[in-house]
Amino acid sequence: MDQTVGFSKRFGASLLDGLIVFLPIGLISVFLFQVDMDSFVPNLIQSLYMMIVPVFWYGYVVGKKLMGIRVVKKDGRNVGIGTMIMRVFVSGIVYALTLGIGYIVSAFMVGLRRDNRAIHDFIAGTYVTEADPGEAVGLQYKDDLKSG
Repeated sequence: MDQTVGFSKRFGASLLDGLIVFLPIGLISVFLFQVDMDSFVPNLIQSLYMMIVPVFWYGYVVGKKLMGIRVVKKDGRNVGIGTMIMRVFVSGIVYALTLGIGYIVSAFMVGLRRDNRAIHDFIAGTYVTEADPGEAVGLQYKDDLKSG
C-alpha cells in the first residue's frame, strides 16, 4: 500500500470536515453566541478540534477517517499535542504571514512532491498516510514501497 497520500484524498478529507464539522460549528456559533461564522469563537473551536482530536484518535479527524487517511510523525509514530500545535497553530501563522500564498504553495507541494508533504507537514515533521494505526513504518516514498 502507498504510504503517503496525494492531493485528491487530502482535499476530500478537508471538504468532508468542512461539511460535517466546521459548518455545524459555525452555525451553532451564529445562533448561540450571535457571532459571525468567521469570527474568533468558531475559528478557535475549529483549531482546537484540528489540534486535539488527532492526538486521541490515532491521527484521524472525521474527514480523514472517512477517507481512510491519517496524520503521523515522519517515523510513523502517532502524533502528540506538540506536533499538532506545530502543524495547526504555527503553520497557521506562516500561512497568515504569507497572505494565503503558503496554502497555494502547499497544495502544489502535496500534488507534485514525491513525498506529498505540505508546508505544515515540514513544520511539524509529519505526513499523511493510508496506513492503519500500528501499520505505519515511517516516511517512505511510494516507489520505495513498491520495490520492497
